[in-house]
Amino acid sequence: MPELMSSTAFQPAVQLHPARRPSSRLNVSLARSESELKEAQRIRFKVFGEEMGARLPSAAEGLDRDVFDRFCEHLLVRDSDNNKVVGTYRIMPPEQAIAAGCYYSETEFDITRLDHLRDQMVEVGRSCVHQDYRDGSTITQLWSGLADYINHHGHQYIIGCASISMGDGGHYAASVFNKLYRTYAAPIEYRVFPRCPLPLHALNQEMDVIIPPLIKGYLRLGAYIAGEPAWDPDFNTADLFILLPVARMNAKYAKHFMRQSAQN
Repeated sequence: MPELMSSTAFQPAVQLHPARRPSSRLNVSLARSESELKEAQRIRFKVFGEEMGARLPSAAEGLDRDVFDRFCEHLLVRDSDNNKVVGTYRIMPPEQAIAAGCYYSETEFDITRLDHLRDQMVEVGRSCVHQDYRDGSTITQLWSGLADYINHHGHQYIIGCASISMGDGGHYAASVFNKLYRTYAAPIEYRVFPRCPLPLHALNQEMDVIIPPLIKGYLRLGAYIAGEPAWDPDFNTADLFILLPVARMNAKYAKHFMRQSAQN
């Protein structure tokens, strides 16, 4: 059904500082209008719908849109040479999760064991970059903008779903999970449970796999994998629930993410 947009939904909660980036033509900001939100939804459709073949209800409009969008802030990376949005990240702070009724990730996972952290958790997701800009500088911009946001608001935990392609039926995803979970499993008190579990027992978990760069980045920062993967049939992905305590961040890699500006 059509979504109603609040006129206050696009007032930026924090001024973003220019990121340290290899390409000076890229800049990061928060969406300030419905038209900018649609730019984010349009690039999400291009990546998730056209490239990945996701089944999106708003495909006829050329948009990836869901009921959570109006409760979120939307980071945009824009190429100043052509004014096009080339990357985006969606952010849901805890008070907006209350307004929405839940976090997006709760549609895929039971996160009851994290209830005591709810007022400290910010959810990130729907991260995507245009295929012509996947050289590292765009994701650096996105992470720098996210760092400004988190530093400003004082969130202590970052959560979200990190997706793995199931183009081969799920064997690659199962092998990625099996390779990583031995080392990066969350403590049992932080475990979450998939509502639609990936059938690991029926899949090859021993393939020689390359870890997706975004997941590798989270883990280098100090993130946990908080449970077994969920299967998202609409996006045809296996989703890992990522839990990143800000206090646990690895100092060696945090410079790529949590950029402490002189203003802080």
